[in-house]
Amino acid sequence: MFHIIKSYFKFLISSKNQHGVHSPFVFDLVTKCFYDRRNYPEYSILKEYRKSLLANHNTIEVTDFGAGSRVFKSNQRKIYAIAKNAGISPTRAELLFRITNYFQPESVLEIGTSLGLATIALSLGNKNAKITTLEGCPQTLNQCQWQFQSQKSNFKSENIEFINTEFSSYLKTHHPSPITHHLFYFDGNHSKKATLTYFELLLPTISNNSVWIFDDIHWSKDMEEGWEMIKNHPKVTVTIDTFQWGIVFFRKEQEKEHFIINPNKNISSYIFERIRI
Repeated sequence: MFHIIKSYFKFLISSKNQHGVHSPFVFDLVTKCFYDRRNYPEYSILKEYRKSLLANHNTIEVTDFGAGSRVFKSNQRKIYAIAKNAGISPTRAELLFRITNYFQPESVLEIGTSLGLATIALSLGNKNAKITTLEGCPQTLNQCQWQFQSQKSNFKSENIEFINTEFSSYLKTHHPSPITHHLFYFDGNHSKKATLTYFELLLPTISNNSVWIFDDIHWSKDMEEGWEMIKNHPKVTVTIDTFQWGIVFFRKEQEKEHFIINPNKNISSYIFERIRI
């Protein structure tokens, strides 16, 4: 908890808005996507899906392959509590939708489905994209698929492939390959070792337009060390630290540059989300 608060105040001191950005590519991303204040109709679908999870008091047994939880003391967890304490926040779900809508990736890989709060944002961002989402816990994934089915009148999920697998095993089996996912969303195992393993396994698949998003880069000192190693990798050209996310680009035409951007006015709520988990 102390580490996150300390990291947050460092972020506040270093972060900039669009006026501190001199890269045209990043300036456009910040002004046209991060700070896009339009009220998209898809937001109501995201809210309705979250509402359905918060109303679900069923209990499942979670198999946790990641860095663990700061709030749950048992693997027996209620659906509404997972959605409330461990799911992507409403503000970040809307930002993930805007990022996907902005870049229009044809293929998306999500590492860490959980209950699908981020998955639906990715799918709504580009309804024609092929979404592959990986989840290690079978009961969590079953609940997510059931929840998607119950909400099928609000959105279509035919473009989503749900896979129950241990992440590194899947990546070693399926990558490197000719398949290029244009957008990766990493939200599975918040540890330096696992994050760097996924990073290295997926590097052969990058293209000039790849967008990689790492969740919880300030979760711990360990994760911050991993984020620094990713930033310094020779194939990485541009990174954006939004505190909750680290966004990575491999654009060869860009000079290597790192940005710290405050994506919205409500970012302080992120601290309290992460403290609970």
